[in-house]
Amino acid sequence: MQLNCILIDDEPNAVDLLEMFIRQSTEWTLVYKCYDALEAMTILKQHPVDFVFLDINMPHLNGMELAGLLPRDIKIVFTTAYSEYALDSYNFATIDYLLKPVTLRRFLAAQQKIEEYFSLHRAVSAPAPTETSAAGTWFFVKSGKELHRLLLDEILYFEGEKEYVRVVTGREQLLIYRRLKEIEDQLSSPFVRVHNSYIVNTRQLQKIQDNHIHIGTKRIPISEKYRDTFMEIIRTKLF
Repeated sequence: MQLNCILIDDEPNAVDLLEMFIRQSTEWTLVYKCYDALEAMTILKQHPVDFVFLDINMPHLNGMELAGLLPRDIKIVFTTAYSEYALDSYNFATIDYLLKPVTLRRFLAAQQKIEEYFSLHRAVSAPAPTETSAAGTWFFVKSGKELHRLLLDEILYFEGEKEYVRVVTGREQLLIYRRLKEIEDQLSSPFVRVHNSYIVNTRQLQKIQDNHIHIGTKRIPISEKYRDTFMEIIRTKLF
């Protein structure tokens, strides 16, 4: 995925390591390397980016202070040796929190999380279909030896069950021989992954309570892995 980012860290070795990971493992454009927060503020005014890698312990202006000055549309991946700031970091537009020294394995996990966030965010930000076209979108689902015609907007949620997926509408449930990841790859807004086992239709949500979604007669948990991305979508719909 094509994304623009900058590195903000006063430790040259940490900057060099992340730069190597970015160039070897991603399609991202590293716009700039900044060695203090004041320099970063100047660069960001001239070069808008999708997200920043941000160290916390820096001179003059630390990472937490800089995070509070950034626009909400610039997302943050904190990179720090201090675990005690992890909870506070999610007061900002944070996607991930990496503890130094950052390993390649941990970087690749962050890459997946970052790209999933922007893939979903861009899908949700795209112009929505009209109610007529959305209501008229249909497809066939093979369940056993039968083909069932479903309207996309009627689906409440998809539930993964190992090598099968349960498709649930307000009037029926169908079990199909597919993996949930395959279904996810074919879907876009208003469908959102909220758990390793669930994809929900956000147009069918009734309420969100105690970290669970109520949809139809089902109470679906929101897992930590997908919570930030899902709640970012919900916040765009708040009055």
